[in-house]
Order: sequence, then structure tokens, then C-alpha cells
Amino acid sequence: MTPRYEIGVDAARCIRCGRCVGVCPSRIFSQERLGGAVALHDTDHCIGCGHCAAACPVGAVAHDAFPPERLRRIDRSALPSAEALEGLLAVRRSMRCFTTHEVPDELLRRIVAAADRAPTASNARGLGYVVVTDRAVLRQIVGFTLATFGRLVRVLSAAPVRWLLRPLLPGLYRYVPTFRRMEREWRDEGTDRILRGATALLVIHAPRRSRFGAEDANLACQNASLMAETLGVGQVYAGFVLSATRQRTGALERLLGLGPDRRVRALLALGMPQFRYPCAIDREPAEARWMKN
Repeated sequence: MTPRYEIGVDAARCIRCGRCVGVCPSRIFSQERLGGAVALHDTDHCIGCGHCAAACPVGAVAHDAFPPERLRRIDRSALPSAEALEGLLAVRRSMRCFTTHEVPDELLRRIVAAADRAPTASNARGLGYVVVTDRAVLRQIVGFTLATFGRLVRVLSAAPVRWLLRPLLPGLYRYVPTFRRMEREWRDEGTDRILRGATALLVIHAPRRSRFGAEDANLACQNASLMAETLGVGQVYAGFVLSATRQRTGALERLLGLGPDRRVRALLALGMPQFRYPCAIDREPAEARWMKN
């Protein structure tokens, strides 16, 4: 249920610029004409996004979810330049060579905070986070993933199934030797090819019935990955674990102590890297079509 908010506009401070009118996704603010007085209506439709309070240049919008102490003026000259951001995007790569050192809790907290700043559909803010640093639990997650794929490999390898599906799903069968090798290395050598020895796992979960839970979680995961890169923390998307959760619905959620109404939607393995990439690679650019007048 959408919470009800107390919202108002201080007419004495308002400069009637219309910014709140333009940015409000719920069309709560209105002006009959440009430069006219700002009116409020249907405030029960507010989704609590804060666009109005953030856009007002004079602090005329009063919103009980965003009191003055929660609003910070931004010095845009101190923000990263386009060139700095391009450099960060170019150097951010998956890391699969971690040390055994723990990621400091303060860095993990900043990574989670960065994830939580990502936008969510309709400002639902329904995401939750679990940070796993318990090595026994991390081993359980690796074991769960490999066991799930092991069962799948056995089904796919049965003669009738193989004869039927291999011509139809060659891409899936391409992974069968990989899964067998990963399971064997884990069993015989203790080599972790799932989390790659990461010492932390960021699990992002959403309400089971959330229509955009996966999209919201992956936007948050991207924020977390970029923050990790700036902090010198290595990261790799734990796609194998996510795939296993889709095959065994609810199993990982129970392992993590999540309720039946939650689903894991994204995972990021984190650890202190053995090295940092000294080079960025300029890839061949993807085809981009422009549709202009």
C-alpha cells in the first residue's frame, strides 16, 4: 500500500519556476499557466520519489518524507567529469583473482549504500540486501550451485533427453563439460569456480510478486559494481548462482533466511583483488542506429 505523505508549497518562497510540475511523475503539482501559482491535488498519489524537493531551487516544497535536514545542496563542479566517468567505465572489469583478505566492513557498507541509491520502478523501494561474509555460508552457496547444475547435467546427459534436446539447444549443451569440470574441481581440489574465492557476496532480493524486481535489482547491482571499483574492491557478477536459484525456486532464499515472499534477483561476488587491471581495452563499438527527423 502506498503511504500517504504530507506535502505543501510555501507560496511566499515559491518562485513559480514550474520545476516541481515538470518532474512529478504522479502529476500532483500543476500550474494553469507558466509563471502562475503552483497548486497541489491528489497528493495521495505521491510515490515518495522526492523529485519535487530535489528540483526546487528555493526550498519551497515541504514534503514530510524529505525534511530540510535530508536535503543536501550539490556542488556539481566537484562531481566526476565525463572523461573521468568514461575512464571508470572502461577500467571496470570482472575480477576472478581474489586474495584471502576480507573486504573491510566500511567498504561493504558504502557498496550497499551505492546500490540502494539506484532508481526503482514507480519508486517502489522494495529491494533488500544480504551481505554474506561467513565463509561457511559462502561454501554452502557454492555447493548449492554446483549440486543444482549437477542434477541438470545428469538429466541432460540421459540418452533420450540428449537425443531430443541437443539439436535444439546446442548452446546449453556447450556448458555441460564446463559444469562437470567445475563440480570435479570443487569435489577433488576444493577449487571454487563459482564465487572464485570471493570473501563476500552481495545478494539483492525483491518482493516475489514485483513486476520489475529483476530490473530494479540489476540497476542496483551496477551501482554496487561501480562503487566497488572506485574503492579498489574486485567484483564479479555471480550469474551461475542466480541461474541455480531460478532452477530451484526458494532454495537459496531459505538458506539466506529470507521469507517466502522474497526472491533473489541479483548477486555480486566481492573480494580484495590480487591486482588491478593496468589497461583498458577499446572494443569494437556496437552498431547504433540513429532515427532522426
